Order: sequence, then structure tokens, then C-alpha cells
Amino acid sequence: MNNKPYIIGITGGSGSGKSFLCKKIVNEINKNKILTIMVDSYYKDLSNISFQEREKNNFDHPSSIEFDLLYKHLLKLKQKETTDIPIYNYKTHTRDKETNTINKKYPIILLEGIFALHNNKIRHFLDNSVFIDIPNKLRQERRLIRDKKNRARTVESIKNQYKNMVMPMYEKYVKPMKKKSNIIIKKFEKNDNGYVKLMNQIKKIIND
Repeated sequence: MNNKPYIIGITGGSGSGKSFLCKKIVNEINKNKILTIMVDSYYKDLSNISFQEREKNNFDHPSSIEFDLLYKHLLKLKQKETTDIPIYNYKTHTRDKETNTINKKYPIILLEGIFALHNNKIRHFLDNSVFIDIPNKLRQERRLIRDKKNRARTVESIKNQYKNMVMPMYEKYVKPMKKKSNIIIKKFEKNDNGYVKLMNQIKKIIND
């Protein structure tokens, strides 16, 4: 019997609701049997350069992610080995010295982030893939609220970043993953076929 964790990649544009979906799945199904890993945790540590230089970095480009480390950790989690997940500080653009140590065994692992499916090696390693397809206007509004509240950003800087970095990077790197995803979700409701399919699949794995 294959009792290795089932890993699902969940992607979509910034503000599409990836984190919200993961929390909804965890709360509705079984919080003790589902682990969520954020690709954002693998942003490269920029502590070696000045804060002014860090702020100029394009965090919506895949080069900002340490994919090799993420893949290494996914392998360890698949083998149910203890894994130290980085903790990223958005305000300083650095990694904390502490890590999130995972030593519990989970049947389901959710990997969420705009680049959850970008890396070929990681994408082919995943057991399933999900794309959240939400209109740009709504995503931009959510990004504005989130960054203003949680990341100490001004409205002007958020809008400029969205226009000059977030949207171009979405069109180039994130949107193409829709065609490479097995499940497309538009609404986190019972009348959305993709959402129902994903929830039923996870429930089946948990129950089996």
C-alpha cells in the first residue's frame, strides 16, 4: 500500500485566493491531516545586500525563488522525513534564523504559490495541480488590501509594483500554467466543478 503523502500544487495570480483556498480545505476536511507549504517561504535570502537594494528586487520573477531547496524539501516530505521549512520575513526580505520543523506525517500536502507549478522538476513531481482563475480586477484589489495591511506598503508603491511587475510576470510565467493544470477553479463554492472535484479527491484520499 502506498502511504506516501499526496502533494497538490495550487497556483494562480497574486490575490487569486491560494492561501484562502488552502485554509478552507484544512478547516473543512481535517486540519491534522493536511500540511500547507508556501512557495513564498523559499524566497531567496537577501540579507547580503542593503535594504534599498532588496526593495528593487522583482519578487514576481521566478529567479527570486530557491527552487532547488524547495524540491529537496518536497522529496524529504514525500519520504516522510523531518524537514526544516524556511520562514521568510516580507518586511525585511530576509529569512528568519528559526525554521518551521515538520516532523509529523501528513497524507495530504498543499504546495501553494504563484510559482507552485513553474519549475518543471517540481511540477512533474506533484501528484496533482490546481489553477485558480480569478479576474485581474479582483486580484488587484485583494493585493492592495493585503500589502497595505500586512507588509507595511504605501498604496502608490503597491499599485506601481502591480502594474510594472506583478501583471507582466503573471502574463509571462503564471497564466501559462493554467494549461498545465489538471483542475481549474473559479469559485470556492459547491457549484464550481473544479472546486468540487478537488474537495472530493482530497476527501477520498483522507478516507482511504
